[in-house]
Amino acid sequence: MTLSTLQKIVLASGNPGKIREIQAMLADHPIVPQSAFNVIDAEETGSTFVENAILKARNAALHCQLPAIADDSGLVVDALNGAPGVISARYAGVGASDQDNVDKLLRELEGVPAELRTARFICVMVFMEHANDPCPVIAQGVWEGRILDHAVGENGFGYDPVFWVPERNCASAELPPEVKNSLSHRGQALKTLTTLIKAKESA
Repeated sequence: MTLSTLQKIVLASGNPGKIREIQAMLADHPIVPQSAFNVIDAEETGSTFVENAILKARNAALHCQLPAIADDSGLVVDALNGAPGVISARYAGVGASDQDNVDKLLRELEGVPAELRTARFICVMVFMEHANDPCPVIAQGVWEGRILDHAVGENGFGYDPVFWVPERNCASAELPPEVKNSLSHRGQALKTLTTLIKAKESA
């Protein structure tokens, strides 16, 4: 079973930004968000990105009876000892908005000089053929940058407005979606995931 021959894959996410990006990157394949099946989000009880991605993929595959792709991703800031990390989406509390999270991040980094504001986006992506898949396919992407002291740009979501992309000399939120997808942690992870699935099938 491969991504190219599957009829349908459920995407284990309720985040509109993630859904939009992954659907765009897999435009040739029917990707259906788990919300179409009224699936309740899995509890993210893991302490690492990979644990949470597996929990989410298994939950979606179980309730939808379909192969599932899940990702767990977040921002890791060196000056904050890796925070916000796995709680990036709820850094300012459960139900926090993107703006709430960005505001808290900027408060935490107040006074930290630019050269010490190094950070990276991490994405771990998992593909499971079914809920009891004993060998899920796992891929990781890393996008290096640093945190600005104010928001810039209108594109993207989450921490994109304060994430500086050195190779493009702009914030992530200033990149066109297709450029961001070619550079981002999520784009890297998805590209690796599809390659690993093909390798698994040909082994």
